[in-house]
Amino acid sequence: MFEKIIYTNSSEQTAELFGNFDFNVSAVERAFGVEIVNRDTDKTAGDAVVIRGEASDAVLDAVSVLEYLIGMIKMGSELSEQSVSYVINTVKSGEPLENFGDDCICVTTKGRPIKAKTVGQKKYIDAIKKNTVVLGLGPAGTGKTFLAVAAASTALRNKEVSRIILTRPAVEAGEKLGFLPGDLQNKIDPYLRPLHDALFEMLGAEAYARHIERGTIEIAPLAYMRGRTLDDSFIILDEAQNTTPEQMKMFLTRLGTGSKAVVTGDLTQRDLPFGARSGLVEAEKILDGIDDIAIHRFTERDVVRHKLVQKIILAYEKFERENAAKNAKYKVKKDVK
Repeated sequence: MFEKIIYTNSSEQTAELFGNFDFNVSAVERAFGVEIVNRDTDKTAGDAVVIRGEASDAVLDAVSVLEYLIGMIKMGSELSEQSVSYVINTVKSGEPLENFGDDCICVTTKGRPIKAKTVGQKKYIDAIKKNTVVLGLGPAGTGKTFLAVAAASTALRNKEVSRIILTRPAVEAGEKLGFLPGDLQNKIDPYLRPLHDALFEMLGAEAYARHIERGTIEIAPLAYMRGRTLDDSFIILDEAQNTTPEQMKMFLTRLGTGSKAVVTGDLTQRDLPFGARSGLVEAEKILDGIDDIAIHRFTERDVVRHKLVQKIILAYEKFERENAAKNAKYKVKKDVK
């Protein structure tokens, strides 16, 4: 039997580490086949957490997870089910655990710090900081849009840019909604609601309304970008998988002096008419390798929504691979005949 002891700074840290009904440590125990208990110590030494197991490697892996989770607690990060699962899976895969939670992008009006929750998110944020144009590609729930809006809000607050421009193609997700009532803003609001919500959380109601009124924040459909030169701006194109190649080229060539652009999209969720080409698919190929342009690809492991979202994404990927294999096999048989 192998045993290791690690220490927390206080009983409050220990309680947060263990989680409600010991949920966090139970997940670690199941993952590595170890036993984790809390042992009382003198107050100066802090709380002792004892990890026991038959295999030394399993004990050391469990220690790595717990020490990392303690580090997240010290930085003020909440230990959600998703974050605990992510750290466990990263250690089990043998990949290094980076200090992805060190840098705070911004703080919301409610005082919540916005930080990277996965290594993939940290690399995405770093790419936005270092490059003029960033393509963020990946499945739903990876924080592509939310983190881009957080970076834009910080840039505006720090006066690195003079305005934020948010845009997305007005393409319906498989439903025909008909003619919407109201003026232009009323008509495009349903398409741009996720961008509204993210900015509202970052800036608060009053500041958001003030920026909209002054024009320092502009939210518009992609069609209204044509013919413009966007200087000193942080521009975000959301749901870019629904752009045509012509729209994508038009958007990318709007970039002016002192501006930065982030393009986000999920290539598996295209709502374009059947047979239409996606501008994001072509941009990924055309722009790869160009200096000052970064292409960041998220995976299902970067999903920070409900744990079922990861399973759903993997199930769809498996289904699509199997269908592709069947179609390829059928095509070969047809060609032989």
